Amino acid sequence: MSEPLKYRRILLKLSGEALMGEADYGIDPKVIGRLADEIIEVQKAGIQIGVVIGGGNIFRGAGLAAAGMDRVTGDHMGMLATVMNALAMQDAIERRGGYARVMSAIQIHDVAEDFIRRRAIRHIEKGRIALFAAGTGNPFFTTDSAAALRAVEVGADLLLKATKVDGVYTADPARHADATRYDTLTYDQVIERKLAVMDTAAIALCRDHGMPLRIYDMTVAGNLMRIMRGEHIGTIVSDQ
Repeated sequence: MSEPLKYRRILLKLSGEALMGEADYGIDPKVIGRLADEIIEVQKAGIQIGVVIGGGNIFRGAGLAAAGMDRVTGDHMGMLATVMNALAMQDAIERRGGYARVMSAIQIHDVAEDFIRRRAIRHIEKGRIALFAAGTGNPFFTTDSAAALRAVEVGADLLLKATKVDGVYTADPARHADATRYDTLTYDQVIERKLAVMDTAAIALCRDHGMPLRIYDMTVAGNLMRIMRGEHIGTIVSDQ
């Protein structure tokens, strides 16, 4: 008998940088293929899933603004980058026999549906993987905030942030050998200690709506399904 699953519906946040693999730019087909395999595995096990993908592997609005570009223009370019990444993920999922829908927070009808909350919920209830693109559709808001917002809107049981580190540490483990990993944190601890988990707006939104957040290492194959089975992997952020 298969192990019972702990969650019914999840929202997965993937950074654009996660899609690069070892490259400096763009999308590594092997990486996006492996991620698609894990997402499909979870969906076929009965978990309803939505995904928010960043665009930092192509454009990052804040970085462009720091280089002198108008911030609003830069953020709109970043939103379009997330649409490109979502389309790439949709292709990877569908080539593996899965079903996915790209839903954009900005109107771009030739390539994606508009994000409509009730339609998004219907997609995931029907077993489709909903790929939420273009952030919140507004400048100055990160895709972390978009992930927290979409998780609350679709009634997810858990928000997952996939990273290249196995949780949240007291300091950057790549630079500080004595850094230790937190198993659990509260939302207020993340904000007060200024831990680089998600931006403050995203953490506050999770706190205000009681949305648990788990940060885990996406580079370890099978971690997503292990979490679905209730294994304690990475760092959990909640109100307790």
